[in-house]
Amino acid sequence: MPTVVVALAAAAALSFSLQSCSTEPPAWTDAEIAVLKSLSLDSLPPLPPDPSNGVADEPLAAEFGAQLFLDPRFSANQAISCATCHQAARHFTDGLKKAQAIGTSRRNTPNIVATGYSPWLYWDGRRDSQWSQALSPLEDPDEHGTNRIQVLRGIAADEAYRSQYETLFGALPDLSNTTRFPEVRGAASGQTWGTAWASMTDADRAVINRAFANIGKVVAAFERTLMPSASRFDRYVAALINNDIQGQEMILTADEIYGLRLFIGEANCTQCHNGPLLTNNEFHNTGILSAEGELPDKGRVVGVREVLENPFNCLGDYSDDPERRCPELEFVKTGTELIGAVRTPSLRNVEHTAPYMHKGQLDTLAEVLVHYNKAPDAMIGHNEAKPLALSGRQLRQLEAFLRTLSSPVSNASAK
Repeated sequence: MPTVVVALAAAAALSFSLQSCSTEPPAWTDAEIAVLKSLSLDSLPPLPPDPSNGVADEPLAAEFGAQLFLDPRFSANQAISCATCHQAARHFTDGLKKAQAIGTSRRNTPNIVATGYSPWLYWDGRRDSQWSQALSPLEDPDEHGTNRIQVLRGIAADEAYRSQYETLFGALPDLSNTTRFPEVRGAASGQTWGTAWASMTDADRAVINRAFANIGKVVAAFERTLMPSASRFDRYVAALINNDIQGQEMILTADEIYGLRLFIGEANCTQCHNGPLLTNNEFHNTGILSAEGELPDKGRVVGVREVLENPFNCLGDYSDDPERRCPELEFVKTGTELIGAVRTPSLRNVEHTAPYMHKGQLDTLAEVLVHYNKAPDAMIGHNEAKPLALSGRQLRQLEAFLRTLSSPVSNASAK
């Protein structure tokens, strides 16, 4: 590196160090303000349509989906609902290292707020829409532990649910013939279910799958209404753009502003946590240790195979989009570089969604920041992060900024 560049870099580092000890942060440059504006919720575009879900933005579908989201009857023990793990009071997480339902889930419960903007769901991206994701827990033996025929029979048995379903989609399939549609209880992974499902005709399986997909679509319609509201950070950016000096001083402290400077600068956070939802919705290996007693999680390299094979994906028969517009799926990245990579979570409300990482390996924000500061070698694959060499004070300032991203979820039916 040329001597003059080294000297400039050293001077910049010394300047920031001195600034960090002062009480008045320096003024933002025009380039920095442009970055801050790109991170503000005011820059969030309208929710994109989901052509694979014909009822994605139907109010009746969202109302129906909200009811199903809260209803524990669609589980093997009649005690587990979507809201068991996605709790509104915890910003649609559960506060556990791994989700606890009928059994213990493989990974930490992700925040589902604003996931209508994401092309991938789950930590490993094994589903490519909110509606296809909503179907998976129903048949997972560790979550709801039921199966698609049992779910549809539950809808048919409830007069209000049947009415709402048929208003949206037309008549439910007649499942009274148990020879055609076997009466099987338990998770779809069970041997009894597998035998029963194999005994059905292709046409009857398609009828069940279509109706089951519709259940996912109404749950997705509800989840599309779950959006973040403006946080202190967003109000600060608005005051900055409006040149409201007094407002800026009242909204964020000096340490929070220095933390924000680190976030968009020296800490390299915006390499992954960018845009108004503070996620690039991509997959990265950041060298997080395995959960205690477990082998390293292969992450996206397995998830991408699963999403390509899933019958409810964007290219499948149960998408409502006749053109099958699925660029993310058609051009999806595969390969060994995805080993150990997991999806970048949104940082909005990160203060309230502990524990952190894909298996809840880290309990506090401070531990997360120490991890990224050290950037240890990955146990599997390659750690993309590099050591930051931030001081203890800088880590505390960065944490202070992250806490300014908290705000209520904007959805009346979620309260």
